[in-house]
Amino acid sequence: MQVHSNTDRVAVVVGGAMGIGAEVSRRLGAAGYTVVIADRDMKAAKAFVEELTAAGLRAEVQEIDASDVALVSNAFAEIDRRHSRCDVLVNCAGIAKVFPFLEFPLDNFVATLNVNVVGTLLCAQHAARLMSKNKWGRIVNLASVAGQRAVGTGRTAYGTSKAAVIALTRQMAVELAEHGITANTVSPGPVDTPMTRVLHTDQFRKEYTHAIPMARYGSTAEVAAAVMYFVGDEAGYSTGVDLAVDGGFLAAGARKLV
Repeated sequence: MQVHSNTDRVAVVVGGAMGIGAEVSRRLGAAGYTVVIADRDMKAAKAFVEELTAAGLRAEVQEIDASDVALVSNAFAEIDRRHSRCDVLVNCAGIAKVFPFLEFPLDNFVATLNVNVVGTLLCAQHAARLMSKNKWGRIVNLASVAGQRAVGTGRTAYGTSKAAVIALTRQMAVELAEHGITANTVSPGPVDTPMTRVLHTDQFRKEYTHAIPMARYGSTAEVAAAVMYFVGDEAGYSTGVDLAVDGGFLAAGARKLV
């Protein structure tokens, strides 16, 4: 197998300005890719790009809102205009709010699916069209262990959306294989990010940690390492895979009570 240089490759990270997306972007830049930080928070994205370029990495900003059809189309048209290619897509954009099931608001359910599922579909379609020109591409979608088992209460929309992302990615893998494109998901367990610091109460954090054999939250670096495996040349025969990075959470059944 020939390992290709990444210096002429372009990686797009949707939701790349903060959290897991930022760590993935940093690693892609260090691996030689031109990294497009695609985010709707332009202030955070621009500040992060300045940080990456100051470190000698090639990075640029692209405004996007994954739930907006027109903005996604415009964003990838701009990327095509600037680079005429997209080699790697990592979908990290996601939203989550918690409400009891019996009172779960429909508007939030729809909004969560629009960002987490529809946004993943739209970005992957546009990226894959560019990838198909070179018969090579890597798509990695961030899912969650909440897409495979219920994690506490209140996550009706989030868990449902992440289960849909896993199923959607398997469909992508089947249909894009003939174009030389792989599609996989990485499903983090609890990770210390700005989103989990808002969503996870002290009590929930304690209970979640107790359910994990490794008895701790993960790091963005540990999740990014899994993403980097899937984007590499060596992962060309891995497609339709969901890789849990969860400290053993999905493997565990009943845990000791004390």
